[in-house]
Amino acid sequence: MKVKMISRNPDNYVRETKLQQHKMPRNYDPSLHPLEGPREYVRALNATKLDRVFAKPFVCNLSGHRDGVSCFGKHPKQLSTLATGAYDGEVRIWDLANRISSRNFVAHDGFVRGIAYTQSGGRIFTVGDDKTIKVWKAEAPEVGEDEVPVNTILSKFGLHGISHNREDNKFATCGEVCAIWDETHNDPLKTLKWGVDTLHTISYNPVETSILACCASDRSIILYDQREAQPLRKVVLTMKSNKLSWNPMEAFNFTVANEDCNLYTFDTRKLDTPLKVHFDHVSAVTDVDYSPTGKEFVSASYDKTIRLYNAHHSHSRDIYHTKRMQHVVCVAWSLDNRYVFSGSDEMNVRMWKAKASEKLGVIRPRERVNFNYQEALKQKYAAHPQIKRIARHRQVPRHVLSAQKKMRTVKEKEQVKEANVRKHTKKSKQVPYVSEKKKHVLKEEV
Repeated sequence: MKVKMISRNPDNYVRETKLQQHKMPRNYDPSLHPLEGPREYVRALNATKLDRVFAKPFVCNLSGHRDGVSCFGKHPKQLSTLATGAYDGEVRIWDLANRISSRNFVAHDGFVRGIAYTQSGGRIFTVGDDKTIKVWKAEAPEVGEDEVPVNTILSKFGLHGISHNREDNKFATCGEVCAIWDETHNDPLKTLKWGVDTLHTISYNPVETSILACCASDRSIILYDQREAQPLRKVVLTMKSNKLSWNPMEAFNFTVANEDCNLYTFDTRKLDTPLKVHFDHVSAVTDVDYSPTGKEFVSASYDKTIRLYNAHHSHSRDIYHTKRMQHVVCVAWSLDNRYVFSGSDEMNVRMWKAKASEKLGVIRPRERVNFNYQEALKQKYAAHPQIKRIARHRQVPRHVLSAQKKMRTVKEKEQVKEANVRKHTKKSKQVPYVSEKKKHVLKEEV
């Protein structure tokens, strides 16, 4: 005689210790869960509201400079090290883990225009208004030793920026000309020029390491190849670009910060039209820096705010500001993709979270699972009007809000005027439609 019995494995429902959670059985049959959609929507709505409740992006303030902060230098190997230069020629090295200045020295007479670490992080290059390139050890001197540069190079031209090659011992400076240097020589290997008075920023491509780009005073962006004797290409915009940053994952794309309150992302293979125009700032954009993932970038502006953008979106996903923060001159995104740094005129360096509501410190496994579930729900219901409204809402300073209204009014009036001109113009002389992307590019030269 056969007897059928129900057998269960105790490992599936019995706790090993009292500290563990009870294992709850669940039937995934959709017919047993008719209200799953409404329940998920409520969870997504609550997750979005909690995201705004816990959005406290400001981490700390690093004070110590006696004049406005002008530039940043990120250490390629140490996440907790940041170098900053000021208007009075002082350079400070910050220990971000302890939030203190571990080292400071006067590097130049006048502004510090640029700071760059070597590819190994062993040395620091600085350039300033005194037409000198100075090389410093990355490690602090021994007790009793004076802070002196390892090498000082006197340039024939004024210097406005520096960028170091990621693979070899070459670096480039910009000023009246673009000069390619070798760490072992005190004379430039090559000088590149294309009829421009001043080049005020320079940046090496992090992937195609022989390519570099400059922003010039004649409103142009110039591409160079250090293997060539002449510049490659040039594109002229309607207004001057202040800074340039390469996408670290898409080597052919770069973003420029422009005087007309916008940022422009270009593809080097097709410079006559930008890939994307990024709006929202209400004053000149002074700096831009990409995240290490290449999916986002941060921008600084004279409107006393910094904004975080998705690289493929026209409008910012977040805005950071404080009451005391003045014109923001420089920004940087940390290499671990968790923090953003900003330097402003009132002598402070500020540290922000890249995700405003992210929890700092230890996250337990169940917490992490819950965060991931909430993030998936927010993405699933992101297009729902109520959730979209809550996720997009930001409090901005009064001067930014009034400037936004003014800019919006001016733009609407221009559109009405253009429509009226078309309406009352003969078809043979019809005014052509010009896309927003093509309005800001004047010409491309090869």
